[in-house]
Amino acid sequence: MNALAHRRFLKMNGLGNQITVLDLRGTKLKVSEAEARAIAAEPRARFDQLMVLHDARTPGTDAFIRIYNTDGSEAGACGNGTRCVAWAMLADPQMGDDNRRELLLETKSGLLPASRIDDLVFTIDMGRPKLAWDEIPLADPFHDTSRFELQIGPIDAPILHTPCAVNMGNPHAVFFVDDPYAFNLEQIGPLLENHPIFPDRANIELAAVKAPDHIVLRVWERGAGITQACGSGACAALVAAVRRELSARKAVVSLPGGDLIIEWRASDDHVLMTGPVAFEWEGVLEPALFESAA
Repeated sequence: MNALAHRRFLKMNGLGNQITVLDLRGTKLKVSEAEARAIAAEPRARFDQLMVLHDARTPGTDAFIRIYNTDGSEAGACGNGTRCVAWAMLADPQMGDDNRRELLLETKSGLLPASRIDDLVFTIDMGRPKLAWDEIPLADPFHDTSRFELQIGPIDAPILHTPCAVNMGNPHAVFFVDDPYAFNLEQIGPLLENHPIFPDRANIELAAVKAPDHIVLRVWERGAGITQACGSGACAALVAAVRRELSARKAVVSLPGGDLIIEWRASDDHVLMTGPVAFEWEGVLEPALFESAA
């Protein structure tokens, strides 16, 4: 029998971004790509991102989180998922510690302080954005990653062109447009995600700055496709808009699933993301799930 069989999971969402939380603390278990895909294929456990909790690696942190996309690949960050993990570790009857208001979580991209603002509202410090071409990374050196050469469509009339590149734990390419909903993101998203300029693939954002404090956003997530919301994508869009001098350093970012408040703090260059979470149900991973992953 697969070692993950009968493990309890929480099904949650952050602005409709489907999140499954799996607590493996106290064990040596790890989730393989095939096992992640198997969990994603189960209707009650289906996710955009799977957040797997492991014992803390760094002194002073509360847990190490591995993040899996629907296709089984690992992500470096997931803002909506991190808020869900924060709720689980502070409020879930079996996992939670209701006496605390703050956590320090770790992913392969770094440390993420989390603060409970209200019962279902959390702020995550997503850290400093990486802006150099080799940090994002891009395949070719670009001195100015706020507008680099990339287009899709005819050379003389491209559909999209000249995005801004940002790494917020994951690589992001932000295209500024008048109306994010005027594009066939399902068609152009995978083309851009897998463009040779992105050696690690990339999340693709279509952003419209409606006011200095309001951005409308749609996201194609690397390894997951179109999602209702993307926390790291919202952070990347705000950083990109500030770099282009299109918005203030704090704005509401409206995604199909709802609004996030994003601030690129001038004092320390950190990006703060504030938004809600929702608990849907809990379940257990049935042994039959993993027959295809054996």
